[in-house]
Amino acid sequence: MGRAQLAKPNLRKIIHIDMDAFYASVEQRDNINLREKPIAVGGNSKRGVVMTASYQARKFGVRSAMPSATAARLCPELVFVKPRFDVYKQISQQIRAIFRSYTDLVEPLSLDEAYLDVTENKLAIESAIKIARDIKEEIFQETALTASAGVSINKFLAKVASDYRKPNGLSIILPHQVQGFIDSLEIDKFHGIGKVTAEKMHKVGIHTGSDLKRFNEQKLVDLFGKNGRYYHQISHGIDNRPVNPDRIRKSVSSETTFEEDLVDPVVMSLEVIKLARGVMNWMDKHEIYGRTVTLKIKFNDFKQITRSRTHHLLIDDFETLEQLAKQLLSAVDDPRPVRLLGVGISNLNLNEPGQLRLNL
Repeated sequence: MGRAQLAKPNLRKIIHIDMDAFYASVEQRDNINLREKPIAVGGNSKRGVVMTASYQARKFGVRSAMPSATAARLCPELVFVKPRFDVYKQISQQIRAIFRSYTDLVEPLSLDEAYLDVTENKLAIESAIKIARDIKEEIFQETALTASAGVSINKFLAKVASDYRKPNGLSIILPHQVQGFIDSLEIDKFHGIGKVTAEKMHKVGIHTGSDLKRFNEQKLVDLFGKNGRYYHQISHGIDNRPVNPDRIRKSVSSETTFEEDLVDPVVMSLEVIKLARGVMNWMDKHEIYGRTVTLKIKFNDFKQITRSRTHHLLIDDFETLEQLAKQLLSAVDDPRPVRLLGVGISNLNLNEPGQLRLNL
């Protein structure tokens, strides 16, 4: 059981709501010609990336973050649709208003998903299952869109449950079902365990939650670093993270994918300056500044690297930000053509909700 006895899980009532193929569903709702067709929201150029795919497209293996060229090969009939972020944001606000009619403990993760703590709620409804059903129905009545919901005693379990019966699903993991559910759950479906980590786990004989539970905390830390403690906790159904309506902003970033790979260092430098300017404009507007600059580079083989440098003072002038970003770029000695560049800043001076990415 590890170095110390595990604390008993807090028996809260947590709901995770996840809209079904949100961007694609909005486009199909608003355009009758797209209904029941395989569509992908995102760019259809050879440099484009799928943001969201409809369920009709997913049957062909089309997934979010997939290069558009790959998606088109998998599904020759795929229809590409340009994103309409203003529309998505407006609908997201409608949905969040529904959430907040039940509880103020709402933690948005993105435009299309959020955690809710309804242990105590504004309508004094004892059943979290009833609240989840009511929310799903209200979302459909107001937006004509479906959502999937997971209900359980903590965030980890609620998140896993919401993915369980998509689309338009409702999955419940009751307290007495927790350990049995986790024991039988495939490790690839554990929220917070990515593909690379899952592959490492497979190599040491971890394929299900039951396998994971056999490893004590120190062994998991030895194998997977500090995340091993988290893996140990969730293997026993424990996740004490609260639903936090005031998530702390950790960084501001700006990135862009280029139509053609960049090979000229001068052009790369100009693009980095442009990205840094976008970040600086946002910081000036919100009067939020940071100390750590990060450069992100994705090469034409889709491998990516990041490089960071922390300044001894808050970076509140463009010249300093530009200089540090260019220094990070010049220190990268790699001949591969560049597909994407990004500039970000962290160690911010104010605690603000969420995290922002500028799409330039």
